[in-house]
Amino acid sequence: MQARAPRETPVCPAVELRHVHKQFGRVQAVRNVSLQIRENEFFSLLGPSGCGKTTILRMIGGFERPSAGDVCLAGRVANQIPPYRRDTNLIFQHLALFPHLDVFDNVAFGLRLRRLDRQAIRQKASRALDLVDLAGFESRRIHQLSGGQQQRVAIARALVNEPKVLLLDEPLGS
Repeated sequence: MQARAPRETPVCPAVELRHVHKQFGRVQAVRNVSLQIRENEFFSLLGPSGCGKTTILRMIGGFERPSAGDVCLAGRVANQIPPYRRDTNLIFQHLALFPHLDVFDNVAFGLRLRRLDRQAIRQKASRALDLVDLAGFESRRIHQLSGGQQQRVAIARALVNEPKVLLLDEPLGS
């Protein structure tokens, strides 16, 4: 009798781009990009300014649709799935914080969109603020924070939903 090796279950990449193109008018921002990123893998896009790195991140996050090709998340084509329905979060280069909201409400914003109850929102947002060392800053307005503190608010807001895919645009730029 021979022992058989267990059959490996094929694992879908967390992110896959299949021959993705993005055109803005006559400008070809992204041309025929294919890549796979596995779960728990770190992946960096490197290149000169204007080469399409941010556009690729925006397509993965659902903020742009490819002109051609497919963006797949966990084995599913996601081209038509809006950002709030994807299990991704994007920290934008310019942070995109809400200046009219305080720190807590900036972090809790996505949780409220998902209609979590108040206790869960309080618990998750507080834990995210603790993680980025901003406990005690909950009621401050964004303009009252340093650039580094604002960046940590953006990180807390991205982490609070526990996304499967976290996208960072120019994470060392701010």
